[in-house]
Amino acid sequence: MGGMSSLDPVSPAVSRIALSRIMTQADVNLLGTVHGGVMMKLVDDVAGLVATRHSLGPAVTAAMDEMLFRFPVHVGDLVHTYAQVNWTGRTSMEVGVRVEAEPWNVPDRTPVHVATAFLAFVAIDAEGKPRSVPPLRLESAEDERRFHEATIRREHRLARRTAIAQSRKGEPGV
Repeated sequence: MGGMSSLDPVSPAVSRIALSRIMTQADVNLLGTVHGGVMMKLVDDVAGLVATRHSLGPAVTAAMDEMLFRFPVHVGDLVHTYAQVNWTGRTSMEVGVRVEAEPWNVPDRTPVHVATAFLAFVAIDAEGKPRSVPPLRLESAEDERRFHEATIRREHRLARRTAIAQSRKGEPGV
């Protein structure tokens, strides 16, 4: 990276990725629409690439904070996934993914926003232990908004984890 330290702040634009895939008969559920699990795998794939690119090495999915399915996707739709890092901590990061779909055979069709997801990743070293990630260099009001909203999601995730742990004190493990 041209003499950059791995902990120099990095713009979200550096690791932004877009992937596209055509949906086939192998991707559908019993209702004839693309299976939610197929969509989740596409989201995890693109988010993992972004996390790995941003952290300059391996990163693993720690949590899917949220996945909102807005509209169904059908066989023959071209699905586009757009992902970027929204937030970074010391060893973790949140990646946001926007999913759009459009029919493969309709010219000049505006893609429809069909899903949104937010995933937490942890960067790991060769032994599988957490390692430091570069901080984000927020460059726009949109970057600031994404960072702020990711902070809210993280606070809620940690508070939920703490509340559940406290409710289980003295109980056998699940």
